[in-house]
Amino acid sequence: MTTALFIHGTGVREPGFSELYRRFSAELRAVAPEVRPAPHYWGGDLGATLGAGGLSVPYTDGRSRGGIDEAGQQADETELWAELYRNPLAELERAAAGGPAGVELPPSAPLPAERPRALLAALSGRPGGIADDPAGLTAPHLASAVAELSRSPLLGPAATAVPDDGELALLLARALVAAALAAALAEDDPVVPDGAARDAAVAALAERMGARPHGSDRGVGALLARPALRLASRQAVRRRRALTEAAHPAAADIMLYLARGEPLRRALRAAVAELEPPVVLVGHSLGGIIALDTLITSPLPQVALLVTVGSQGPFLYESGALPGLVHPEPLPDHVPDWLNLYDHRDLLGFIGAPLFPGRVTDIEVDNRQPFPASHSAYWTNPAVYRAIAKRLP
Repeated sequence: MTTALFIHGTGVREPGFSELYRRFSAELRAVAPEVRPAPHYWGGDLGATLGAGGLSVPYTDGRSRGGIDEAGQQADETELWAELYRNPLAELERAAAGGPAGVELPPSAPLPAERPRALLAALSGRPGGIADDPAGLTAPHLASAVAELSRSPLLGPAATAVPDDGELALLLARALVAAALAAALAEDDPVVPDGAARDAAVAALAERMGARPHGSDRGVGALLARPALRLASRQAVRRRRALTEAAHPAAADIMLYLARGEPLRRALRAAVAELEPPVVLVGHSLGGIIALDTLITSPLPQVALLVTVGSQGPFLYESGALPGLVHPEPLPDHVPDWLNLYDHRDLLGFIGAPLFPGRVTDIEVDNRQPFPASHSAYWTNPAVYRAIAKRLP
């Protein structure tokens, strides 16, 4: 009787593993009742842990360190810019949403959008307006941001809500800098300005649009303090330990394996030795890496098939980071047939056939989920089990 040994992926711990394995066993038996499932749970004893109880994590004791959170201002700025990089128009959207509705303009009054457009036009028309900036903002990125912002339907409502030209100029400057930096980051620009250089770019653009110089009464820093953002930042700081403990197993498991993976390979070899052949190794994510690496470094005649699901083994091999085999070394002859399942929406799933022609069968499945849900949705997709069942020895 064929035994299918299920090897979980990174970050999985109990009680999650038991539920995951229960689902795997039930779904596999439904399509291959003659196969005997078996679990290989390595996360409990061999998974990464915070050995010193989290002493490496800053801000776990509730105290402010280095003045960073004493008034919340630096945390506010970081939170604000994180939002602006995701959506450069975020502040303008909030301003527009909070402004008065249905304002009736007097006859011959300029439209509200004309004010911010005039400020933006001043940038293009003044010497040094759209030019390469010391913060790393290039003229093309800024020019593109100005053109895009000038067409935004938010300008009118935001201008109505923010009657002061200086404050409006600051909102526009932050939107421009955020858009320009986001464009640079999207192009993998190796030089990213720090917060001081970024703020200097905001101040320079705002002043060119007529804002009061920084340091004057209600200058360009006047709108940085926002109570909602301050609260969000402080809550995030207080939750730093909990967030780290929740996220750390997923990343740390991978780093631990790449640095010291032999205990995990040894445990898998011991598990296989106790099973009646033929054995099929079914590894998800890091579990697939462990299975592949173990088979490469240690011939296991009992294993008749390797199944990797949403795994990074081919990528690590091509990158030179797979411990047991470095590109372009060929896959050893003793490695059994290899079935690799992936979803093109799963950014952690890779293909192996182009790297190992004739040795790997790649099959694409559609979990109908965006990333990162697509990476965990394999085990509820019947197509995964059907593909495995067709290749079982």
